[in-house]
Amino acid sequence: MNRFTLPRDIYFGENSLEVLKTIKGKKAVIVTGGSSMKKFGFLDKVEDYLKEAGIEVKHITGVEPDPSVETVMNGAKVMREFEPDLIVSIGGGSPIDAAKAMWIFYEYPEFTFEQAVIPFGLPELRQKAKFIAIPSTSGTATEVTAFSVITDYKAKIKYPLADFNLTPDIAIVDPALAQTMPPKLVAHTGMDALTHAIEAYVAGLHSSFSDPMAMQAITMIKENLLKSFEGNEEARNEMHIAQCLAGMAFSNALLGIAHSMAHKTGAVLHIPHGCANAIFLPYVIDFNKKACGDRYAAIARNLNLSGNTQDELIDSLTNMIRDLNKVMNIPCSLAEYGITKKEFEANVDFMAENAIKDACTGSNPRSINVDEMKKIFTCTFTGEKVNF
Repeated sequence: MNRFTLPRDIYFGENSLEVLKTIKGKKAVIVTGGSSMKKFGFLDKVEDYLKEAGIEVKHITGVEPDPSVETVMNGAKVMREFEPDLIVSIGGGSPIDAAKAMWIFYEYPEFTFEQAVIPFGLPELRQKAKFIAIPSTSGTATEVTAFSVITDYKAKIKYPLADFNLTPDIAIVDPALAQTMPPKLVAHTGMDALTHAIEAYVAGLHSSFSDPMAMQAITMIKENLLKSFEGNEEARNEMHIAQCLAGMAFSNALLGIAHSMAHKTGAVLHIPHGCANAIFLPYVIDFNKKACGDRYAAIARNLNLSGNTQDELIDSLTNMIRDLNKVMNIPCSLAEYGITKKEFEANVDFMAENAIKDACTGSNPRSINVDEMKKIFTCTFTGEKVNF
């Protein structure tokens, strides 16, 4: 038996934020990151709309990129004191991920982080609050997924928390928020979305429900990402929808080792998540093609890429990804990113071992061991093609 889970409601399109005027509740805590949502007026809109609905509001602000366990626990403490029946998070993936994790420890104060990292092992949420997610970036799609990524800086590990309980009740995908992204963030989040869609299309739990969403997202990203990077308003709007489709696909089909590697590299080498995925994706495709080459070829055909044989089509797909990276100033290897040989060699064993343990590795289409993971990491450092 399989399962396909989505938010109860997704509001999208122009002025979709206004649905907050109709929300029922008594108290809402709003979780945000930096100052951009305040700067552009969206945070004030959210607060005003909730107050118009008769809801008392409290803020948790300053969630950092790659939110920490400490940030999560501090936020949960604030929630326990305020006792909201609504948790509203607005911003990029970090504040929404952090708010999801805060939700767990708000409702279950005695639960531990060590328990929370066990995939699909959370207790039943919504005992105290429902969750509303409002993304400002077009990449993580955490507003529609069953995932939250939290960093344990002491252990130097990013942990993806995975449980259908974490899927928000309401997602508000208002394109106006995406217009505020600077080009570098457009590039990184866009390639994160592309990685989500491609990995979902080949992942272990892909299905007739997830495949159309993944393929449509890939098509939309190919058509709109570069134009969005250049500042085209309509392309930005389309990317905001595309990343959401990719999120619904991967939340159910799951992901693969590009994400496992990105999680562990991000915590050790501090490479932004979307940038890491963009670097790793072509190498991972070359590794996985022995297990699912036909599906990668299907993606290439759908995008009208060149090639007569399966290998030629797959090469066209990886070349397309590298071309996108180059145009958007994303490095194609860890060395090109600026990681030194000494730094890489000092950390590769640790990263490989922990990437194998990552929750995303189990759904990768081709099984992998630590030695193979280390060899892929080495190729991503040197830029050599994966041929094993």
